[in-house]
Amino acid sequence: MNAPSETFSPIGTYREGMPWNAVEKIIMERRSIRSFKKEPLPDSMIRRILEAGRFAPSAGNMQPWRFIVVNDPEILAKMEKDALRIAKLFMFLLDYTRGGRLRRFITKPMAKISIRVLPNELHAVPFSLLSMIAQGKTLIFHGAPTIILLVEDKRGVSVPAIDIGICGQNMALTAHSLGAGSCWIGLIKLLMYYPKWRKQFGIKFPYRLEVCMALGWQKPRADGMVPRETQVVEWYRKGSGGQPIFDNQGE
Repeated sequence: MNAPSETFSPIGTYREGMPWNAVEKIIMERRSIRSFKKEPLPDSMIRRILEAGRFAPSAGNMQPWRFIVVNDPEILAKMEKDALRIAKLFMFLLDYTRGGRLRRFITKPMAKISIRVLPNELHAVPFSLLSMIAQGKTLIFHGAPTIILLVEDKRGVSVPAIDIGICGQNMALTAHSLGAGSCWIGLIKLLMYYPKWRKQFGIKFPYRLEVCMALGWQKPRADGMVPRETQVVEWYRKGSGGQPIFDNQGE
């Protein structure tokens, strides 16, 4: 596939070989930002981003979400501080890369139990990020001046978590289209181990908090597409006799 050009095709039209349109360009060039300026985003921009989330599709149009915006520097600092504390505790108990007697008597048994309960969280990618947070090498929100908590209502139809993902993607794409940066933060769930934060944000049944979005002006500005793996796609085309035809999407 060719990279998006600066010449856009009209929205709502298609012809073979036409350039990308503006929507496709936003999708292709959106990227996760992990370095933000301290300058806050205007409330008017945040409302536009929220509105894009509000108009996201959801199963049965149930809209199983609540939005909580935090851009008070003092509250964000307290959240960062508590995230650091819980990250240190988790690494003390679960750092399976550590050697010695502590690994034998504490870490290894705890890791065996936890890997069954938290298989995704103990994947190497989030685990390494958790380790960096515990060491003070990075902040959970990457210094973003604004976060939006995407609170899931478990009473939604089918799988509400999927609706939350669609809603958040609308927000991320809109933020990028307006010149702001965004980053999904799954480790926000660390703060749910603190009763005070659950109380602060009203996180109790039927609500749960699994993800939030960090927003801000990026520094330095990163442009262009992030490379993606090609995907092998199975096509069941007319005349194929019910057999798949394999195609490498992205080449």
